[in-house]
Amino acid sequence: MSIKNKKTELGEAIKFHGHLGPYLVLGLLAGEFALKKLKCKKYFGARVKAWGATVKPMSCLIDGLQLSTGATYGKGNIEKLHGQHIEIEVVDCDSGKKIFLTLRNSLAKSLGTITGHKESEKFAEQLYKTDCDNLFDWRLVHAGS
Repeated sequence: MSIKNKKTELGEAIKFHGHLGPYLVLGLLAGEFALKKLKCKKYFGARVKAWGATVKPMSCLIDGLQLSTGATYGKGNIEKLHGQHIEIEVVDCDSGKKIFLTLRNSLAKSLGTITGHKESEKFAEQLYKTDCDNLFDWRLVHAGS
């Protein structure tokens, strides 16, 4: 995906969500990464669950996931669940394959040190340029496993 397209998506995400923040960006990146790894269709091809993103600012992750996967509350293919830490599960509806993503420990620690809106925006911009393998620990689970 070209940088131009990514910037357009980020602009659309900011317009939808109302502001730029790291959890919005993490949701965008996690959803995009999951669909790519699963070779899964956007909108109706995926079911998404997110744990540990029930309160702000972590809950902003949900908006990013909705935009990147096309899973929405209206279609009933995304769930927000209580959990100690952020974990994301994306299931390919056709194959049954799943991917689980968690934030890397170093990233989770860095997120905890952000103190203001400007710092949050700057951090989000840096995240958006970061390779997903440096942000998430992930594992694929094949159907029936």
